[in-house]
Formats: sequence, structure tokens, C-alpha cells
Amino acid sequence: MSETTHDGGVTVTASLGQQSPDDRLSRADLAAKYGLSQSGARPGLFEYVRQLWNRRHFIVAFSQAKLTAQYSQAKLGQVWQVATPLLNAAVYFFIFGLLLGGRGGMGNDMYVPFLVTGVFVFTFTQSSVMAGVRSISGNLGLVRALHFPRASLPISFSLQQLQQLMFSMIVLVAILIAFGHYPDLSWLLIVPALALQFVFNVGLSMIMARLGSKTPDLAQLMPFVLRTWMYASGVMFPLAPMLAKAHAPAWMADVLQANPAAVYMDLMRYALIDGITQHNPMPPHVWALAVGWAVVIGIIGFVYFWKAEEKYGRG
Repeated sequence: MSETTHDGGVTVTASLGQQSPDDRLSRADLAAKYGLSQSGARPGLFEYVRQLWNRRHFIVAFSQAKLTAQYSQAKLGQVWQVATPLLNAAVYFFIFGLLLGGRGGMGNDMYVPFLVTGVFVFTFTQSSVMAGVRSISGNLGLVRALHFPRASLPISFSLQQLQQLMFSMIVLVAILIAFGHYPDLSWLLIVPALALQFVFNVGLSMIMARLGSKTPDLAQLMPFVLRTWMYASGVMFPLAPMLAKAHAPAWMADVLQANPAAVYMDLMRYALIDGITQHNPMPPHVWALAVGWAVVIGIIGFVYFWKAEEKYGRG
């Protein structure tokens, strides 16, 4: 069938009912034929790791920017990075150290460093989890506007909390020295302890990021979960003496002392505080537990987050 155009030319059109060769192809075949690929498709696991490595400068810069902006509206600014956990420690000292007798036989020279170390170390994990829950749902504009591996966000927020902990460590060292605990070779153990805790925090943050991306209300529930975890981990009191005082069964003591928050706090306390094992005996295989928690949660969290890569930011 043909028709004449307005300038006298003849245009040949397909007869009614005639099909194009492409009509017989499936969507996958059409994409392969014309070299098309799915927008935002999830890359392979090793390719995803490579992409993350290529974005390492963005991850570091983003974490530093978030850290700077966190207290930009407060008059004391970055001082709150240290003041907040210190104020929490002061409250816990008054309630558990003075009112409830939760010292486990420790004097102030032992209990104050014990308490402050526990608060700082647990806050590191607590803040990483809370930041992870909101890392996708709270940054949808960035997620929808730019193409980058979404795992950059929970990793960056965990890195932000590690940087914040570094500021707190300066104050912690001053408190330790003020109460007679001076630097020695055991202090070098804080490097692998914090490295393992950071890997654990990143894995847990990724798990919470995926859950929080679909359930924003999780951010409202997590403070209650984390508060329960804090009390069960011995932040404010030594677990072993308090459980013995309460006549708790042996299996309960083993479970609570093996939970990751307690494990990482114990490692830091044993590294920094002289004579702490007299009041808070080191659980068996504590380093094995620390490595195990970091490897298991780190790998599971990463793979679990990667599995939903192409779904983040979509309605």
C-alpha cells in the first residue's frame, strides 16, 4: 500500500497486518539484539565490591561531611560528640554506681573507667545501628538522583561513628590516666578490637538499612531494642558478679557474656584498665568470639544488603 505526500513524493508503508521481525522476539531477545541492559540492575557480588572500592573516596568524604554537619546548629558544635556519652556515663554512675550498688565491688578508680569505656564502646555500635536504619530511607533524594553502590551509605555512616569514637577516645585516655591507669603494651589491643567491632557494626548496619528501607517505622522501634541490649550487655555493671548475685543459671551468664556488645566492651576494658579481671573475669575464647561475630555478621550483612540493591529508592 502506498500514499502520496504533500510534496508529491511517494511513501511506501507496510500493509495492514504485516509484522516486523522484532515482533516475534521476546523482551530478553530484543534487549540482547540492541545491546540494552536493565537500568539499575544488581551487579555481581565481586563487581559490587569493585564498585565500592572505586567509591572509597566518596564514602570517606560523605562520612566526614555528615560528622561536621551533625552538630552544626549547636553552639558547642563538635564538643557534643564527647559531651553526650560523658553525660550518659554521669547519669549511669549516679543510678547504678551510687543508688543501686552495681559496682560489683569496684572502687571509683576502677568503676569510673569501666563505666566510661563501656558507654563509649556501646555507643559506637548503637549509633551505627541507628544511622544504618535511616541510611536509605533518610537519603532517598540521593539514592534516586545518582547511580552508585547503595552499600556506600551504611558503610559511610558506620565510618562516621568510628571517627566520632576517635574524638571520645581522647577523653577516655584522660579519664584513665586521671584514675591511675597508664598506657602500656596492652593498649595496642584496642586497634584490632575496634577493627573487629567496626566490621561487625558495618554488617549489622547493612542489615538494618535494608529492613529500614522498607519499614521506616523501624527507626522508632530500635531505641527500645537497643536500650534492652545495653542493659543485657553489662555497660553499667560487671555481668558476672551481678548474675551470680541474682542466682542466674550458668547458661544465661554464658549467653549474655557471648553477645557481641559485651564481647567488644570486654576486649576494650581488658586492654585499657589494669586489674579489671579481678572484678570482671574474661570470658573464655573472647577473641574467637570477637572474630566470629565480625566475620559472620559482616558477610551476612553485606550479602543480605546486596541482594536488594536494585530495589532501593523505588516506590
